[in-house]
Amino acid sequence: MDQPATSSAERLSWEDVLSSASKAGSERLFLHRLLQFFCQENDLSGAALYTEIDESFERQASCGVGSFPVSIQDGESNSGERLELPGGLLIYTSTETSPADLSGPLALALSSTLQAAILRLRLKQESFVVNYRGVELEALYDVGLAIASMLNLEDLGEEALLRAVSLLDARRGALYLRQDSRYLLDHTLGGDAKSELPLDDPQIQLILEDRSLETQDILPGACYLMAVPIGSDGRPQGLLVVADKESRQGVGKFQEADRRTLSLFANQVAIALETAHLHREALEKERLERDLELAADIQRRLLPDVVPRLEGYELAGWSRPARHVGGDYYDLLSVRDRRVTAVLADVSGKGMAAALMVSTIHSALRLLVNQTEVGPDLIQHLNQHIAESSAPNLFITLFIAELDAPQNKVIYVNAGHNPALLIRASGEVEELGSGGLPVGLFEGGVFEAGSFVMECGDLMCVYSDGITESLSPSDEEFGLPRLKDLAVTLKNRPLGEIVAAVEHAVTEFAQGQSQGDDQTLVLLRRQSLNGSS
Repeated sequence: MDQPATSSAERLSWEDVLSSASKAGSERLFLHRLLQFFCQENDLSGAALYTEIDESFERQASCGVGSFPVSIQDGESNSGERLELPGGLLIYTSTETSPADLSGPLALALSSTLQAAILRLRLKQESFVVNYRGVELEALYDVGLAIASMLNLEDLGEEALLRAVSLLDARRGALYLRQDSRYLLDHTLGGDAKSELPLDDPQIQLILEDRSLETQDILPGACYLMAVPIGSDGRPQGLLVVADKESRQGVGKFQEADRRTLSLFANQVAIALETAHLHREALEKERLERDLELAADIQRRLLPDVVPRLEGYELAGWSRPARHVGGDYYDLLSVRDRRVTAVLADVSGKGMAAALMVSTIHSALRLLVNQTEVGPDLIQHLNQHIAESSAPNLFITLFIAELDAPQNKVIYVNAGHNPALLIRASGEVEELGSGGLPVGLFEGGVFEAGSFVMECGDLMCVYSDGITESLSPSDEEFGLPRLKDLAVTLKNRPLGEIVAAVEHAVTEFAQGQSQGDDQTLVLLRRQSLNGSS
């Protein structure tokens, strides 16, 4: 507390001053006594000692009469004489006849004591900062744990902003997340905020450089803004903005320590956001995988599970999709009067779009073959249906054949598909070429049918281009000649063995290369006269 000027009856001696220094915890009393002694020896009417703190001077001791404010801003005028001291300031009032001796040992002692007081203040401040940083880091650790466990992106954004505002004692805040070339407002707290900011908005750079007074329109009505980027590995994910730091004196600016704290917290937010995004992607991937498995199961059910039995003939089919679901489709159907229809279709493209088209073909063909014999009319009806109901970039290559067993006659239509192979019992190979454009390519398409008679031991082999276009590590295609040679060599083997041999040959040829396209095979063979293969 301030001390009155000493009267002549209360004059101090050096012993009085020094005795106050020997008492524990009496540093402030010693400074007061020393200042009183200085005033007494220089016949001053009053004096005050100030230490410099930040941009102002704070009073540490005063005595006598005079107006000595508790705090003086740097450059502020005051009554009395003024003496600059290292790290402080002495203000005094003196009589005209008794100017203060500012060069003697007493003034030196006063200055030295003031320096000691300044050191104690700085140590106290540093101790406070260290303790505060410890509490701050502990708080950062706690809030980091809290947000790190949140996997819902909506809840995470709200919680992160609330924690940031609480951590910095801010009145307001806003969280922006990047979307393409802009930052979109995700959450706001304590007031309105600008709904979006272009990524190259100069205002962003201003607040990142702490030039906050020029950016008030981001948080309308705010006095002081501070923002830090949210991101990792140099990739911006968003912005964390806080405004108007609260203190005992009211609203004020944020300090550099606050910026460090917010930056550390923003790093934790970036990690939490990345974790939440990965979690969402994992859930979405899991959902898609379930959907694909379901679609694959549905598509497998479209393939025939029972091969039609027809005296004197054998049939077989096999398909291996390149993905969960494929664009290849085959079917083997028993129809009227000991007839069998075999079909192999290849939808352009892959994935779900092709799989959906496979379902369309399946239902349409099953309906048509029970009403119409295989020929141009059937394919024209199918073409019209596909062209009207599918996307313009989807089309289908298709080979369909109907066997009239009593006549041993096959009528077929090749709509833009690979030429099927007819391997005669003699080993001669005939190619059953195209008789029209792919189905669904154009409305009003024209198709032509072909026919042949199956002799004993003849084998018809229909395949998709996933077999012949399978690639080796050197980018060589498996090719039609290899398939022909394989079919000729194995033409008399059981159809199951032929299917297995083709599958094995294509797999071996690829040598571990990923399968680029769906692979499908349909076989029809007339047995020899003795009923054997």
